[in-house]
Amino acid sequence: MFLRFRSEELNNHFIYPDWWLVSDYAPLTITILITEEHIQTKKRMIVKDSKEEKTFVNNLTKAIKDINTSVLSKVNSLENAVSLIAHAIDESWEKNSKTVNISKLSKSW
Repeated sequence: MFLRFRSEELNNHFIYPDWWLVSDYAPLTITILITEEHIQTKKRMIVKDSKEEKTFVNNLTKAIKDINTSVLSKVNSLENAVSLIAHAIDESWEKNSKTVNISKLSKSW
C-alpha cells in the first residue's frame, strides 16, 4: 500500500496480522473520507453569433468608450476605470445571457 508521506488524511491505515490465511502477507485497510461536493447543473451563456452576443459586445464597447481616460496616471482614477469596466461587463452579461441546464449531452467546449 502506497500512501502520501505525512498525510494526516491518509494516516489511518491498519495492519491485521491475525487475518493471515494461507498467505504470508497481512491484510491492510485504509479509510478514505469522501467529502460532499457541489456539482453545478446550471450556467449562464450567450450563444455565439446571436443577437444577444452583438448587443453584449456593443454595450461593452459603448461603456468603455464613455470612460474618462485622461487621468489614468493616478491610482484612484485607474481603479475607478477598472471598476466601471467590471460593472459594465456584469450588467451586460446579466441582461444578455441566459441560464441553461448542464447535462451529459452539453458540449464540453
